[in-house]
Amino acid sequence: MSMTDILSPKDIEAALSSCKAAGSFDYKTFFSKVGLSRKTPDQIKKVFSILDRDKSGYVEEDELQKFLQNFAPDARTLTPDETKSFLTAGDSDGDGKIGVDEFQSMTKS
Repeated sequence: MSMTDILSPKDIEAALSSCKAAGSFDYKTFFSKVGLSRKTPDQIKKVFSILDRDKSGYVEEDELQKFLQNFAPDARTLTPDETKSFLTAGDSDGDGKIGVDEFQSMTKS
């Protein structure tokens, strides 16, 4: 399964264009532009399973750093500051990683 099975290529391109510059990534803006905020819980779980590259059931910091590359292989990596604030925003239980429920909450915020 790929992102384009769930999200439109046009929306992915628009979302990636909005955060090309280092330091410009904002997860709320990205989720809105890519269309995640309009997806069903099941579709969001499918996206989460793509992001969870090691299949641990969580998206950890190293996976978040490569977040944009899940949408396009040539996309940039997130800066350390962007990665940390993305993790902080999603990690509601303070365990240092984002679970599927936390991810779903982020997409709807």
